[in-house]
Amino acid sequence: MSRSEGAESLDALAIVAREDGSIVAVSAQPGARREGILGVRAGAIRVAVNAPPEKGKANAAIQAVLAEALGCKTTAIELVSGASARQKRFFVDGLTPGELKKRLADWLEDSSED
Repeated sequence: MSRSEGAESLDALAIVAREDGSIVAVSAQPGARREGILGVRAGAIRVAVNAPPEKGKANAAIQAVLAEALGCKTTAIELVSGASARQKRFFVDGLTPGELKKRLADWLEDSSED
């Protein structure tokens, strides 16, 4: 999966803390040539996936990209809202907002070295 630089700081990322994890905003780009996290824009993680936006295929692909980037199992990531929209919200089980940002920052930093 490809990785890219963040357009905005991770400080701009909209994350809602919950007792059992965090909810993060995601801006989907289905049908992309390459999969990966493209950075942060308008308070959301920009995620590009090859899968088309039909029958939940793109949502499952986004879930897999997020799991890889955050070092989680795909079962720890769940779509909360936006099933048929580009703007989505995903719940990440077991990660605080601070830990989620740290893991994402580490992943983006590692990707910039590729």
